[in-house]
Amino acid sequence: MAAIPFTVFTPTFNRSEFIARTYESLCAQTFQDFEWLIVDDGSTDDTAQRVQAWQRSARFSIRYLYQRNSGKHRAHNAAIAQASGELFAVLDSDDTLVPQAIERLLFHWFSIPEAERRGFSGVTCLCMDPSGSLIGPALPAPVLDCRHYELETAFGVTGEKWGCHRTAILRQFEFPDIAGEKYCPEGVVWNRVARSYLVRHVNEALRIYHRHSGSLTLWPASTLIGSPRYARLFYRECLDLEAPAAWRCKRAVNYVRYSLHAGVTPWRAVADSAAPVWTALLAPAGGVCYLRDILRRAGTGAPVAQVSHAVLSDRSSS
Repeated sequence: MAAIPFTVFTPTFNRSEFIARTYESLCAQTFQDFEWLIVDDGSTDDTAQRVQAWQRSARFSIRYLYQRNSGKHRAHNAAIAQASGELFAVLDSDDTLVPQAIERLLFHWFSIPEAERRGFSGVTCLCMDPSGSLIGPALPAPVLDCRHYELETAFGVTGEKWGCHRTAILRQFEFPDIAGEKYCPEGVVWNRVARSYLVRHVNEALRIYHRHSGSLTLWPASTLIGSPRYARLFYRECLDLEAPAAWRCKRAVNYVRYSLHAGVTPWRAVADSAAPVWTALLAPAGGVCYLRDILRRAGTGAPVAQVSHAVLSDRSSS
């Protein structure tokens, strides 16, 4: 189905003043044989008008889809269904790329021997802030082939990362749809893909992550509390990964924590867990975190966050 090498997917919601910066960075790409697929998650600003003007002048194809506000993960599913590129990258509407970003991702992808390429889902690189400082540590080697979650569990590398995956693979791993919830951690999909495929991680910073007022909630945990069944699903599946005990213990605590926010009893959480013994032992700690959330929200008067996909993406799997 793929007709071009690359699709850049941008989900957006009322980010007209920032998405122009994203557009300019795509215009500066040294490789221009790509499509920019924008899924507008219910914007009420002038995003559509800006995109229409760009469609008339850009050297690359720009496609624009509009949907009722329903979350980044649903926009992602819509984009995957429509993408024409062999490779698919998610670029948020307030971020930019260095001029060689797409060219370098393609270089690294085709550097994988063809006979081995079927075992890889894609390529991941480092990110930096506008000053050029890395967000998170560098990799321990110029090129590192491992599963998505092993970057943290086996090599201790955390922080912001970015890259592309094969579109055909992502079509097999859509985000689940839980009615009434708008934020699904991206790690749900990346961990599922990682059960079957490796990722080539490269020690190059190709994406620029911009922070601004509104790019993060004041209390990030409130985003997960606002979609507790998705959070519970994410942490439950983390418990089924091969990882060090300390890493899994933290996920077991959060699994219980968000199970309680979802209205699931501790006993049911233990019964449903992929690691029931650990979950039972750590259930009290999960309960303490849950109570802390309740007290913190009561003390600040902050409501459960109602965020769009353009405000938050899953920056880590912790």
